Amino acid sequence: MGVDAAVARLYRGVVDVVPEGELAGKLELAEREGRPLRVKLGADPSAPDLHLGHTVVLAKLREFQELGHTVIFLIGDFTARIGDPSGRSETRKPLSAEDVQRNATTYTEQVFRILEREHTEVRFNSEWMSTMHADDLVRLCSHYTVARILERDDFELRFRSNRPIGIHEFLYPLVQGYDSVALRADIELGGTDQRFNLLVGREIQKAYGVAPQVIMTMPLLEGTDGVQKMSKSLGNYVGVTEAPDDIFGKVMSISDELMLRWYDLLAPDVAERARSEIARGTLHPRQAKVDLAVRQVARFHGQDPARAAQRRFDQRFSRGELPPDLVPEWRSAEPLPAELALPALLTTIGLTKSNSEARRLIAQGAVRVDGAVVRTESLGTRVQDRAPNAAVALLIEVGKRRVCRVIFDAPARV
Repeated sequence: MGVDAAVARLYRGVVDVVPEGELAGKLELAEREGRPLRVKLGADPSAPDLHLGHTVVLAKLREFQELGHTVIFLIGDFTARIGDPSGRSETRKPLSAEDVQRNATTYTEQVFRILEREHTEVRFNSEWMSTMHADDLVRLCSHYTVARILERDDFELRFRSNRPIGIHEFLYPLVQGYDSVALRADIELGGTDQRFNLLVGREIQKAYGVAPQVIMTMPLLEGTDGVQKMSKSLGNYVGVTEAPDDIFGKVMSISDELMLRWYDLLAPDVAERARSEIARGTLHPRQAKVDLAVRQVARFHGQDPARAAQRRFDQRFSRGELPPDLVPEWRSAEPLPAELALPALLTTIGLTKSNSEARRLIAQGAVRVDGAVVRTESLGTRVQDRAPNAAVALLIEVGKRRVCRVIFDAPARV
């Protein structure tokens, strides 16, 4: 592929390329020197799993690989201990070394669901940062000013509102920039929220006599709530290692408006066609959502598991059936008490995150026991008409997608 065609392909779906026009120059230089470009993406292992939001930029990295270039997937096991202040209104809580290592291990396993292993370098920034001496760190800090750091929107807002800013937070963009020095990155990718950090990287490279990288920013994927960016901490994510039924169900839960946005970022090759067919009325929005859900499950699990997830979803939600293989079980060796606190039970079996969430959902009529809506927090026995001295099984559903069969092996106390 010629340089012009490569540039056109790589620009698709990108928000910013800085400096404008320099990507072509990097590609031409690599061609003249007969070497691949070194394309960097950094990810702090702040949570154990990658999600669909990460795949937007990973897919662009895959395009670089298909053009013959080398991708550096940098795991920020050192920077994760600082915490990226991007978009934060308060200081992040530091992660333990154990959490960082555990999460980093999952990242190295999951990233190759999208990237080509043979054209990927997996690196850790502790390689150079953990051995950096104090005088080296002082030198790094001397290459940037506090005034420039405070130009960041999030830092400026916190400064003006008298919210604390830790000195260590100022180090984050400098260390991220030094990563590009250590790796001699030609290009660095990131989400739009990383633009400041990526630009700092260019300045740090110049200070160390390294040719500055081109930066490319990708749009952020909104989470299942349709409001905030996809995030594990916000609970609005779809993890790439989740079970096929969970991925399928989460995609089907999003709004029609958000579905089109997900098409643009997760299935750009068919997004325009889907929009056009929905507009003409030849494709129902629900079918478009099914197609998107199948596509995302197949992406990580294969086509057969994706179609099986679709069939089970249709059974569960379209036909009113409840396939036994979809229902997890929770067993108690204790008998069902005469008065069972339903909020505590929902939290214990994992259908809600807290008793307060359980109470809210009960009040909203979102909780069903054996198919009947329950609006009281005390479940009672619900076994008055059942055979005495028998085990008790209750089918408990919360909302549209959370379900569990609760089994009390011992007879009920009545």
